[in-house]
Amino acid sequence: MNDKPIVSETQNQNAMPASSPDADAEVEAEASKLRRASVADLIAVAEARTRALLGRLERTRIEIRFDLRGKSAGQVRIRPDGRALIRYNLELLKRGGADFIEETIPHEVAHVLAYQCHGPGIRPHGAEWQRIMRMLGAEPTRCHDYDVSGLETRTLHYFDYHCGCMAHRLSSIRHNKVAKGQRYLCKRCGEPLKRGSRSAAS
Repeated sequence: MNDKPIVSETQNQNAMPASSPDADAEVEAEASKLRRASVADLIAVAEARTRALLGRLERTRIEIRFDLRGKSAGQVRIRPDGRALIRYNLELLKRGGADFIEETIPHEVAHVLAYQCHGPGIRPHGAEWQRIMRMLGAEPTRCHDYDVSGLETRTLHYFDYHCGCMAHRLSSIRHNKVAKGQRYLCKRCGEPLKRGSRSAAS
């Protein structure tokens, strides 16, 4: 994805949305049932917890998906139009249950709130994000410790490129961007990178 942080139209520098005690109590009661919950129940609780923590933010501007794969538990993208996309890893939600609800969801919501309150110029896990995590009642940790054994991860392929002074290897991500018109320059000589090995070009 090529989503860049852009200041949201709904940004309010002075207001920090707060979750309501009633919503929190309801979600807490649901979280206690997670050990025997179905996947649909887990998704419903995760969505309810996310919405409760987001509080008064304009909910039509927040999209929640359970399509993240690999070893990441969650991810936030701010789209160019200012809408936020929160993606959760369904497999890790199933494995983590209540821990996922209490740790990962506040982690991702804190990213949205930090962006809404402070704009795009902050560090992803910086002081602003940490402060919001504490306000949400969560420990501001960067990484999870869920069991990730057996989870598939994407294997990147590499492609040979060259410039005037040396050979380069670009990952499939950058290679695909080159195919769409993106240009990469050598940091040493400043020339654009060209496909193929240097010896083949000589």
